[in-house]
Amino acid sequence: MDTIKLLKPEGLVNSPAFSHVAVIPPGATTILVGGQNAVDPNGTLVGGDDVGAQTAQVMTNLKTALAAAGAGMSDVVSLTLYAVDGIDITAGYAVAAQSLDPNSDPPLITAAMVPALGVPGALVELAAVAAVQR
Repeated sequence: MDTIKLLKPEGLVNSPAFSHVAVIPPGATTILVGGQNAVDPNGTLVGGDDVGAQTAQVMTNLKTALAAAGAGMSDVVSLTLYAVDGIDITAGYAVAAQSLDPNSDPPLITAAMVPALGVPGALVELAAVAAVQR
């Protein structure tokens, strides 16, 4: 296999929201983005207690981080989401989904509910793996 593939194997649930397997061949550049939360460039939390507003800032930060490595949202193969217990995760997903490429297979997604995040008041944090075919 010489191209990056996102797979939805038969025998596993077929969801339009995520894929199950990412295959990154030799020669592709793998980019790891550490957890991004809803802070602006000054480190100030954005969005208050609105999970949608926080998610919008998280996605902005993720795009900025990817661009610094020469990648974009269409290069993301895996996302790991951490959300604070009790939030409406669907409201955050609705905002995040707007940043995904509707013409590509969706990335792998792992979500975990946690009691708190490192930034006080943060409701969501998102880490990513991207792969760019060179």
